[in-house]
Amino acid sequence: MSTFVYMLLAFVVGVLVGWFVWGRLRGELDSLRGDLDRAKSERDRFRADADRLTGELDACGRARADLESRLRAAPAASAKPSADKPGTDKASAPAALKSAPPTAKSSPVKSPTAKPAAAKATAVPKKVATAPKKAAAPKAPAGKADNLRRLIGIGPVNEKLLKGQGVTTYAQIAAWTETDVKHIEEVLNFDGRIAREKWIEQAKLLAAGDEKEFTRRFPTAGTASNT
Repeated sequence: MSTFVYMLLAFVVGVLVGWFVWGRLRGELDSLRGDLDRAKSERDRFRADADRLTGELDACGRARADLESRLRAAPAASAKPSADKPGTDKASAPAALKSAPPTAKSSPVKSPTAKPAAAKATAVPKKVATAPKKAAAPKAPAGKADNLRRLIGIGPVNEKLLKGQGVTTYAQIAAWTETDVKHIEEVLNFDGRIAREKWIEQAKLLAAGDEKEFTRRFPTAGTASNT
């Protein structure tokens, strides 16, 4: 009888110990699963940030290449007026010589020295007339500027380019038309990104002050990669 009691007690104790150990192991397993899910979400966020930074780097590279091409084209454009001026003077020289009286023998000798002086005299008005005028930068709207880097896809580079176009508030972005979007995408050197990252939808929520809905729909906005 005593042996049966001991066996029963051992069975009960084994069941209790097994249940306790299983509970502990199950809790650890759930904790590991939660950590794995958080790690996956962090990995996805880092990938999105890497893609965004890669896009901004490509935009910077294209902007740099465009500026270098403009700088290389600037000397050639400025050299064209000076190259054309001697040609016009040479073309007018035969007419001047023909109109001179044939009895004046000294006029053909003096005319070559007179032509450069006339060319210099006419060169100044041409340079003044062909000097390019700098286009006036667009004026930003009066009032306090918004933090555009809260929007997903707008980092320091894109914010600077947008401010160069006079875009400083959420309301401006929320009111963009298809023409505005096309123009801004040409300035930022990427196509389709405004619609893909929903800049206008984000700007409408922020312009209306609906922070709760903005946080719900765009949980990754305003992270370190944007700000």
